[in-house]
Amino acid sequence: MAEKATPQPHDIDNYPVAPKELELKQVHIYVRHGERTPVGVRLTGQPANLPQYWSFCKTARRLQASVSGLAQGEDTDESADDFLRARKIVEREDGHSVDGDCLLGELTDVGRMSTYNYGKSLRQLYIEKLGFLPDTLHKSDEVYFRTTNIPRTTESLQQIIHGLYPTSKCHVDAVPPLFVRNAKDENLFGNASSCKRLEILLIGFAQAAATAYNHTLEPLDKKLSKYIGGNPIRVDGKPRASGILDTVRAAVAHNIKVPPEFEEKGVIDVIERAVVTEWFAGYKTEEVRRLGMGRLLQDLSEKMDHKVEHGEKDPLKILVHSTHDTALAGLTSTLDVFDEKWPPFTASVTFELFKKTAGSGQSGFLQTLLRLSTSPFRSSGPEYFVRMRYKNKDMHLPICADEGKHLEGKPEFCRLEVFRERVKELTPKDWEKECEPAGIAGAGGK
Repeated sequence: MAEKATPQPHDIDNYPVAPKELELKQVHIYVRHGERTPVGVRLTGQPANLPQYWSFCKTARRLQASVSGLAQGEDTDESADDFLRARKIVEREDGHSVDGDCLLGELTDVGRMSTYNYGKSLRQLYIEKLGFLPDTLHKSDEVYFRTTNIPRTTESLQQIIHGLYPTSKCHVDAVPPLFVRNAKDENLFGNASSCKRLEILLIGFAQAAATAYNHTLEPLDKKLSKYIGGNPIRVDGKPRASGILDTVRAAVAHNIKVPPEFEEKGVIDVIERAVVTEWFAGYKTEEVRRLGMGRLLQDLSEKMDHKVEHGEKDPLKILVHSTHDTALAGLTSTLDVFDEKWPPFTASVTFELFKKTAGSGQSGFLQTLLRLSTSPFRSSGPEYFVRMRYKNKDMHLPICADEGKHLEGKPEFCRLEVFRERVKELTPKDWEKECEPAGIAGAGGK
């Protein structure tokens, strides 16, 4: 059967609580938006018969926009602002409209519910189970929310916030801002539009994937070509294999019946393997990792370092970033833990920062050995560890696998120093220079 893009809320019951000597200090979350409509119109004709218009957007059609209530020449005053109430309705090409129709790529009612549930699962985990966050939000400086400047990620984040801190649990003066960056500054995904070198590299890897995988798709033509106008299914076909996968996954997520061939695991797995290679094979190289994920990881590392340096003077506890599938695949690929599967809706990558007080849980003999050790990761003060999680599983980062680079007996807890050093290697020293079409000699790697 085609894999249903099921939501990935936190598994509260099976969440692996950290060893008692570790204290959770900060959490960074990167979550894919909720279920949406396809970004293009595909498989709508005979005999596939998937809908051209998806009527899954009946909620949140009421708009309230701040408009100026001032007449020309009047003094400016915020209290003079008025509010315009309206309803958003999608108009079809022929001028006809149906209440509840969605735009292409729009967050649906299903996606709104799943992201709300994701926020509720954050509350259940970090407030009710762990007591890490306050039950009621009184100060907005304890939380950080950021989204890409795309409606489906912004709306997903709003739902997540409402699940984490519903109105009844949010002080009237605690209104957390939703941070968003201009397109040229965005780093919550591999920003090829602002980095020409990255664009060139990704196009090259996509072309290479077509050369390598198109022949593996040929056997599917007898089954699938009838659904795409008689065309062969190819990485670079019309429609592209990635577009077909996108439409099928979106349909399955909304319980829309797809042609039976797309329910065969042997069919969808072959398509997914080709598409994942097309989009993410580049992240096996150091240069794509630097240009695609380096700045995001730099942001994360710097915020963790700030927390370590300032301790309780830095009140920030949780950072939630609403982003896209490409960010999750890029992050896991860059850190060598990608499962080669397309990230589901509302899947998330989490980085948890823990503090271990010097000497806690260690014998006096072991403490002496640590003090005498010549290891660059030896510390006589508090020790810090990072745990990465994806799809409710701890990720054992290869960079932390060696003895001394993780918490003894717990390889999923990577020493912050080790994690920091790897991020430093991945951080572009001169972003604009490295993004020039020719790049910088030596900036790449393996």
